[in-house]
Amino acid sequence: MTAPADTVSTVIPCLRYRDAHAAIAWLQRAFGFHAQAVYADGDVVHHAQLVYGHGMVMLGSVDNASEWGRYSAHPDEVGGRQTQSACVIVADPDAHYARAVAAGAQVVIDIADQAYGGRGYACRDLEGYLWWFGSYDPWRAAAGGA
Repeated sequence: MTAPADTVSTVIPCLRYRDAHAAIAWLQRAFGFHAQAVYADGDVVHHAQLVYGHGMVMLGSVDNASEWGRYSAHPDEVGGRQTQSACVIVADPDAHYARAVAAGAQVVIDIADQAYGGRGYACRDLEGYLWWFGSYDPWRAAAGGA
């Protein structure tokens, strides 16, 4: 087995958006992300890093001609289905839910207390990506906390 890098977060979801500039602004407004870095030429975002606490997502513009792009599908190309989604731990799921709904997030699983602990909800962003936001912290649960 190889050792993980000694860094803040070793798993970073990557997304591609048709209008990456609009997605960056929306993810900040709706979900509370902060743009750490955005590398763009005009309408094309080559690479952006958005942070939330110790978590990060990286994103860029859709480019089906690139080597990476040939292995990726946008939600609108596969009927909105997902093969992967991000789970984000939030301190106040009800406040986060209200913020996301006010920004136009499409709730697909309404906010509720979860049988395994915590409270959360699932929604789609402005281009159809699926997200889970909740208070359940698997790191704390594994350490015997709440």
